[in-house]
Amino acid sequence: MEPWVVATTLIFLYLVLALVIGLIANRRSKDDLEDFLLMGRKAGFVMLYLTVVATYHSAFAFLGSGGFFYTHGIGFWVAGTWTVLVGGITYVLGSRIWALGKRFGYITPADLMADFYESDAVRIVVAIVSVLFTILYIQVQAQGLGYILSAASGDRISFELGTLILLVVAAGYLALGGLRAVYWTDVLQGVWMYAAVWIGALVLTYKLFGGPLALWRRLAAERPDLLTVPGPQEYFGPGMWFGMTIALSFGIVLQPHIMIRYYSATSGRVIKWLGATTPIYLMTLYIPAALVGLGGALVMPGLERPDRIFPLMLIEYAPPLLAGLVLAGATAAAMSTLDSILHSNMTVLTRDVYQRYIKPGATDRHYVWVGRALIAVLLVVGYVLSVRTYESLVILVMLSGSGALQLLPGILGVCMPGKRLTTRIGVLAGIAVGLVILYIMLFVKPNWLGVHHGVWALGANFLTTYAVSRFTAPPSVATVERIHGEIESFVYADRS
Repeated sequence: MEPWVVATTLIFLYLVLALVIGLIANRRSKDDLEDFLLMGRKAGFVMLYLTVVATYHSAFAFLGSGGFFYTHGIGFWVAGTWTVLVGGITYVLGSRIWALGKRFGYITPADLMADFYESDAVRIVVAIVSVLFTILYIQVQAQGLGYILSAASGDRISFELGTLILLVVAAGYLALGGLRAVYWTDVLQGVWMYAAVWIGALVLTYKLFGGPLALWRRLAAERPDLLTVPGPQEYFGPGMWFGMTIALSFGIVLQPHIMIRYYSATSGRVIKWLGATTPIYLMTLYIPAALVGLGGALVMPGLERPDRIFPLMLIEYAPPLLAGLVLAGATAAAMSTLDSILHSNMTVLTRDVYQRYIKPGATDRHYVWVGRALIAVLLVVGYVLSVRTYESLVILVMLSGSGALQLLPGILGVCMPGKRLTTRIGVLAGIAVGLVILYIMLFVKPNWLGVHHGVWALGANFLTTYAVSRFTAPPSVATVERIHGEIESFVYADRS
């Protein structure tokens, strides 16, 4: 059989398996909103660990990071420090988010912030920011899926058709089984993705160069520019590293698909173990990505879309069966994040908009079916964005994280008790200023002084939030005592 037939067949077999898992999850599900949206808050460590790491590392890691190594060289490694920061954020902030969610029944980020700041305006703004910027993440995964299937088939399946097929499958098993289907498929996808990336990268490196050391020596001789860290005036200089570290750590943690995972854990201890171990998976996956990207710059120079380097090298140089298995792992990588973002956006729109303002008081069964309908709407939006606009996958992820970063001052005000309280007006003003600065930096003065636009926007947000909070009314004493008291009790119980 021709290589493209083997690769494409294995990808489609994987898609069938994902749908079967969705059907089984559907049989275990209840017509209960908390079960459909949070799996009844019963996710243990192994399941939660694999779904979180699979959600973090997606088309961004499998395709986008390889493309950045291909273009910018080892400078991309420095930005990988964000993976360590993710662990610390999860350990400290994630466990507190879990404690509040467990105690007060929160399901979305807007639930947490609207309750503390006693404001429907905060709920609406947080919901809009959550959905608006994670839609970019849907685009990242959908484009990655289109690249994979078109490359695997030798362009016999177009990018547009490949994107549509894989979007429909992800939306299908999500609609069938809710978060349970997402978690069950992510367990498979997290293991498959990690093994596939390492095996594929090592096979290619040894076949083409004789091993990693031989690759390094050839790079030093032929492309030494890829082995140097970019300077302050270059695109990927220190300012961009710092911005990427912030956008990909705090910015991704504050997106609804990660915060919802914190809510779904069985205990705070599970979240702390998650924080302690997540960086191991996240950081080590960049090693094979570097082998592929740097090696690809030698054997396939001049690609118009560097994000395609891994699938193109597999089809060209790897045995057909291995290429198919690895590309199925790449498909798993993208779908493990796509399903999570579709789920989180559906959750925000169902919980924070429809249930709260359009039809309150309906049955859980009604809301579950509304959520399924919203998945179809999000699928259409994601598909249109994917086939109409093209951008580097890493750039899109950083923009998505920069938008979600604007929630950070408000969430810190909820989860980190202090003498000075942030206020409803302060948080809303800070988000507004941060988004305006983000827009200006994107379209008028990008990366001023070599620093990523997300950092400038976040700095303006913090200054505005705390300045305005000094002169506006804080949340009521009862609310502060209720929520901050819960945080202090949780921290004290953990220390004792």
